[in-house]
Amino acid sequence: MVLPEGLTSIGVNAFNNCVSLANINLPNSLISIGDSAFSSCSGLTSVTIPDGVTSIRNSAFASCSGLTSVTIGNCVTNIENYAFYHSGLTSVAIPDSVTTIGSDAFNNCTSLTSVTIGNGVTSIGSYAFYNCTSLTSVTIPNNVTSIGSQAFYNCSGLTRLTIPDSVTSIGTVAFGLTTMEVVIKGKTVDEV
Repeated sequence: MVLPEGLTSIGVNAFNNCVSLANINLPNSLISIGDSAFSSCSGLTSVTIPDGVTSIRNSAFASCSGLTSVTIGNCVTNIENYAFYHSGLTSVAIPDSVTTIGSDAFNNCTSLTSVTIGNGVTSIGSYAFYNCTSLTSVTIPNNVTSIGSQAFYNCSGLTRLTIPDSVTSIGTVAFGLTTMEVVIKGKTVDEV
């Protein structure tokens, strides 16, 4: 599906549960994608978020089980709660423009193997990468100050995670149910 240039907004639930939607071409004019706009579009395989969009809203691509690839535009500042919850993403690059990764943003993305978190991110929400069991590689940049509760809980594929000096708050059981080695401000902590 090709949406016309000049379109600036896609409303709440606009394409929710359109299971036969296999591809979508979002126009460069787009600035807003509403909550749950593409939620449960299980046939959608890839999407490019245009540079005009500043926020990936709550549950925008949640339960898109066939979505393996996303390109996030360089003007996105927030990835909101449940944005890609239970999607089929295999890797994701979060640009430097993003400052906040919301709660449950990538929760239960069990095919996700690698995440690049941009240097602008300051906050990683609770359950952000919960149960991302295939995740083997993630680097937390030096501007992050807060990691929420169970943010990396049950990421059984991660063997080592380094927490930068900038982090001042780590939520409860942030790294629980893993065998990763967690290095916090130069000190190693064993998580089981």
